[in-house]
Amino acid sequence: MKLSVLVLFTAVAVALSIGMVNFYFQHSFYYLAISFGVSFLSSFLVFYYLLEKYIYNKIKLIYKLIHNLKLGKDLKDALGEYVSSDPINDVEHEVKEWAGAKKKEIDLLKKQEQFRREFLSNVSHEFKTPLFAIQGYIETLQDCITDDPDMAIKFLKKAENNVERLSYLINDLDAIAKLETGESPINYQKFDFVSLAKDVMENLEDRAKAKNIKLFFKDKYTAITSVNADREKIRQVLINLIVNSIKYGIENGETAIKIFELHDQFLIEVTDNGMGIEEKHLARLFERFYRIDTHRAREVGGTGLGLAIVKHILEAHQQTISVRSTPGIGTTFAFTLQKADK
Repeated sequence: MKLSVLVLFTAVAVALSIGMVNFYFQHSFYYLAISFGVSFLSSFLVFYYLLEKYIYNKIKLIYKLIHNLKLGKDLKDALGEYVSSDPINDVEHEVKEWAGAKKKEIDLLKKQEQFRREFLSNVSHEFKTPLFAIQGYIETLQDCITDDPDMAIKFLKKAENNVERLSYLINDLDAIAKLETGESPINYQKFDFVSLAKDVMENLEDRAKAKNIKLFFKDKYTAITSVNADREKIRQVLINLIVNSIKYGIENGETAIKIFELHDQFLIEVTDNGMGIEEKHLARLFERFYRIDTHRAREVGGTGLGLAIVKHILEAHQQTISVRSTPGIGTTFAFTLQKADK
């Protein structure tokens, strides 16, 4: 409600009250009209002055501050100064919106803080495990290097394996950091996705055979499936997804790739018939170091960063990845790639 309308209603109410009181004592419509007119005029002027000076102007200032905060400096400079015609209603609306936005911001900050704590805890744990192992092997080596050379070589090999694990962790963390900051540019090129996928599956065939897992295409693709992307980074995406399906797949299982043609994209699905994933884990599956079964994850190896790298690579391509899974049936990872121009 505008200030003038608010003051008008208030002045009418005051003037009418005074006029009725005057009529009660004087019993004259003449004096009622005079008292009503004088009261209305004086009330209107006094209320308008007082409300504008002590309340309305302060509300306008609050509205202006909140409005400018919401716009930000750049947008405010571009649009210029904005003056509301009805700041009383607008400030209520703006405050509600501003409070809602701040609540969402606070909730997001709390989630980020929780994620930061978990991430630091996971990083610490992932690094401590191989470091403590290396320390133990070196201490043992000092005792048996002269008395038992064969045992010394065995412990050297174990220490080497843990050094390699540390190296993988550092390289994967470095890869994610570079993708996040844009230091690892996307070298777009036109290539045949089917040819790349066949190459990846051939390279992983021996690893899959160790668990009797079959790698194959669900359909026969004879035509060239040309995409516009970074070939080596998409190779890494496929390797990580297929290796993940092998690690957590079942004996005598299978992993299949299927391609769907969309309007200007290809949808690629990597599906396995492994143990599956419970729904409560799906939302956090692409987080760094997030593991569904910590004990099993340690047994099968890996850094716990593979799916996080996959997500960052596809986001750097401005593409998406999703996952659906049913425990006991299997898991499907689906991602999109841009079609190449013909």
